[in-house]
Amino acid sequence: MKAKRIVFIILGIVCLAVGTIGVFLPILPTVPFYLATLFFFSKSSSKLHNWFISTKLYKNNLESYVEKKGMLLKTKISIISTVTLLMGFGFFMMMKKSIYIPCIILLVVWICHIIYFVFGVKTIKE
Repeated sequence: MKAKRIVFIILGIVCLAVGTIGVFLPILPTVPFYLATLFFFSKSSSKLHNWFISTKLYKNNLESYVEKKGMLLKTKISIISTVTLLMGFGFFMMMKKSIYIPCIILLVVWICHIIYFVFGVKTIKE
């Protein structure tokens, strides 16, 4: 049980680091990594979990989603834009090399992503 706890702490720290880099680099998505951090810290240490939910990073990026099951319009646009740019780049590079099956898969994933954020995640007002 102790090894599992250590693994969850390490995974939480890694996700926290990558998510924090994503705050400053628009290439990396912040929200999924912070959600993973929240999960790993809650499974490993109540001190780390309580510390993380008291940080400004959590409050600015996740609190509205976790508490109200919704996101600010600004956050949704940021996530959709970043994912669209990254997937678009991958799509373009694969089309350039005539790799069609992965392009179709990527397109389906992108469409599901858009549908989820537009219709599945409630938009909340500031």
